[in-house]
Amino acid sequence: MAIKIYIDQGHNPENPNAGAEGNGLREQDITYRVGKALGDLLRADSRFEVRESRPTPTASLGTSNTTSLQARVRDANTWGADYFISIHTNSAANPQANGSEAFSYASGTAGYRLGSDILTAMTNATGLRNRGMKVRPSLYVLRRTTMPAVLVELGFITNPSDAAMMNENPNLFARGMYNGILTYFGY
Repeated sequence: MAIKIYIDQGHNPENPNAGAEGNGLREQDITYRVGKALGDLLRADSRFEVRESRPTPTASLGTSNTTSLQARVRDANTWGADYFISIHTNSAANPQANGSEAFSYASGTAGYRLGSDILTAMTNATGLRNRGMKVRPSLYVLRRTTMPAVLVELGFITNPSDAAMMNENPNLFARGMYNGILTYFGY
């Protein structure tokens, strides 16, 4: 039986719940493209079944930040996903801030281990700095999903180098994430 992976491409194309901006780029565009590429890799592997929160670039969930997050979690829970991966880009006031990091509800959990494997493989693929796994139980998509969940910050949209790589090489991030998923499952 295929492992069901829910890919949440963070944020909506427009408000409500639009993402960060930096270097002329929008978070929601990058997360959509990386999520699509990851979905394509997983779909090509018969061991996985995939569902995306935003099946099209114009798909928008909810009428507020809260209902947008609720819709993503409800869709994953109702579908019966085995794992939930939320894709985001980071931002900071300091344009020097860089690298990738990931968050889970708690340490020592399946979500934490999956996130760690994804982060390691993604930073191996991209060469970006691995900022490590962090615990963030306050994040709605980690707190309310009924399956192991991880939120991945690909890189900083406010850092010119990170932003250029995410924009120009979304497949590199997707391939790294896919490799991390394979590592997690021992494939």
